[in-house]
Amino acid sequence: MLPRWAVQKTVRTLDWFSSKFLPAEEIPAHQRTGRRGEEAAYFHLRSLGYTLVARNFRSPHHRGEIDLIGWQENVLCFIEVKTRTSRNVKPAEAAVDQHKIREMTGAARQYLRHMPPSCPWRFDILSVYYENRNEAPRFELFRDVLSPS
Repeated sequence: MLPRWAVQKTVRTLDWFSSKFLPAEEIPAHQRTGRRGEEAAYFHLRSLGYTLVARNFRSPHHRGEIDLIGWQENVLCFIEVKTRTSRNVKPAEAAVDQHKIREMTGAARQYLRHMPPSCPWRFDILSVYYENRNEAPRFELFRDVLSPS
């Protein structure tokens, strides 16, 4: 298995090449920031010992998306990533409202249909902050933010 730094460098190099040689995507700046945050979150969670098994999971039967799905030891974690460039308005994790929770719960239930009934699981939120352009992002992880129901 490649070391984390090698994988990160490879991904960033491929991103650079795609930005130079592929047609530019017409996506808003906040979506580019969100994608960048999800990529950073992926590597951050791996460094914390998570084994990530899915990115941007969508269910054909439910609306919504789960940003990352992974295992932390024997617990399956459904992870919502929220990225911000500032803390001035409200914390990133506060953007996970009741509507988003309903969407995540539906997609998670669909995913859990393929797991043993006794599989322990939880919802986590990872806030990613890019407050200074030249610095690495800062992370805040909130584990078990919803009780399984």
